[in-house]
Amino acid sequence: MKVAICEYGAGNVRSVALAFERLGVRVVDDVAGADLAVLPGVGSAAAAMRGLRERGLDVALRERFDADRPVLGICLGLQLALEESEEDGGVDCLGLLPGRAVRLRVGRVPRIGWSEVGDLGAFYFAHSYAAETPCATATSEGITAIAQLGSFTGVQFHPEKSGAAGARFLESLCLSLV
Repeated sequence: MKVAICEYGAGNVRSVALAFERLGVRVVDDVAGADLAVLPGVGSAAAAMRGLRERGLDVALRERFDADRPVLGICLGLQLALEESEEDGGVDCLGLLPGRAVRLRVGRVPRIGWSEVGDLGAFYFAHSYAAETPCATATSEGITAIAQLGSFTGVQFHPEKSGAAGARFLESLCLSLV
C-alpha cells in the first residue's frame, strides 16, 4: 500500500510518515497516484490553505475526493476539509465536507491531552478549533472527533501521537482500503 502525505509547508508530516512506516506502509510523494492521501495538520488555516493552493494540492485533493479515492484529514486536515474556518478572520477551505471550523469557547483552550473517542480508546488531541459538521460520526467531550463523507475520513485527534490506539486506527483504515 502507498500513502502520500500532503506537504504544504506546515504540519506534522514526519511524525505521520513514521506512523505509517511502522505499519509497513510505503510513503510516497504522488498524491494523485497513492492508495491514500493524508492531509496532516498543525498550524493555522490561512497558512495551510495558502500552502495547499501554491502547491496545487487543493486541486489534487478535490479531484481525489470527487473520484471517490480515499483521503484522511488529521486535526487541522479535518478542519481544512470543511467549507470554511473562522480561524484567521475567516478562511475558505476545501469544501469536501459541509460545515465550518469554529473556535472552542468552553472547557480548556487549547484542548490538549488524551480523551476517549467512543469505544475506540483514548487519543491525543491538540487543538483550539473544532469541526461543526453533519458528517460527524464520533465525538469526544462533545466535540467532533471523527467525520466521514464518501471517501473522506477526518479525525480531530492525532493518531500518529496516540500510541497503540492510534496505530490500531491507522491500521484499520489501511486494511479497509485493500
